[in-house]
Amino acid sequence: MATPAEPMKAKLSDRPFSDPAWVFERKLDGIRAAVRREGGEVTLTSRTGRGMSSTYPELVEALEAEAATDFLADGEIVAFEGSRTSFERLQGRMGIHDARLARLSGIPVFLYLFDLLEFDGHDLTGLPLRERKSALRRAFAFEGPVRYTPHRNERGEQLFAEACAKGWEGLIAKRAESTYVHGRSGDWLKLKCSFEQELVIGGFTPPQGSRRRFGALLVGYHEEGELRYAGRVGTGFSAKALEDLGGRLESLEIDSSPFARDGLPRQAHWVEPRLVGQFAFSEWTRDGKLRHPRYLGLRDDKPAAEVIREAPARRL
Repeated sequence: MATPAEPMKAKLSDRPFSDPAWVFERKLDGIRAAVRREGGEVTLTSRTGRGMSSTYPELVEALEAEAATDFLADGEIVAFEGSRTSFERLQGRMGIHDARLARLSGIPVFLYLFDLLEFDGHDLTGLPLRERKSALRRAFAFEGPVRYTPHRNERGEQLFAEACAKGWEGLIAKRAESTYVHGRSGDWLKLKCSFEQELVIGGFTPPQGSRRRFGALLVGYHEEGELRYAGRVGTGFSAKALEDLGGRLESLEIDSSPFARDGLPRQAHWVEPRLVGQFAFSEWTRDGKLRHPRYLGLRDDKPAAEVIREAPARRL
């Protein structure tokens, strides 16, 4: 059984919609995980192929307790802040690679499974989504921290309004008859209540006043083979984030800017564009900059070279 080189990913949609040919799931703010069990061994793998089993040992144990012994499933690892999934809180687990320390972190995590790719030696990716989800529901007991991702039918606009009222990140709309493909597909669409996306860190400004390590991050996205500057981000950092991230930035410093455009801060330190951060913001400005951005955390599950500006696409 081979873990897929790339999971199926959703495109950003320009508006919510209702359609009986589509199903709607809660959009979870966590880390994507390929979940495999083969020969009695359970492994959790990020979308970049990084092993995560030692970071989330309680999830491995819960999967080992399942009756199913041969499967490949797709899911999302999350932590909660109240009733909302919180990528910021999950940061406290992402950097831990010792199972003992992970258990002592005090941050409970959960695995929400939403698709089944292989089961008992059979490839299910060519089946319609509804059939794969039915097979997933039958395959697992869904006890403890392993949970089934429920879906609703047809009433996307109403469900989207309810999701935003609850403070959720949004919905994922999926064409009910779609097969599972590796890569981004218009058969899965993201409907976001607020703006949030990954961006590449290409530099930082010096700290001011009592601020330590750095003042703001300089971030961007890839477009037409260049790293385009998207603005500076100076909020959302805890004292620990400033210290940890500051050390990583210093180790990556370079002499010249990795960004392709002018209009950059004069007083800036440049870094190799390797680190990918998650950022929330209110909107994009007309000149392609972030308005009111806020740092949420680092992502180690997406290569910097794949980060682009997410532009909403209309549903076909």
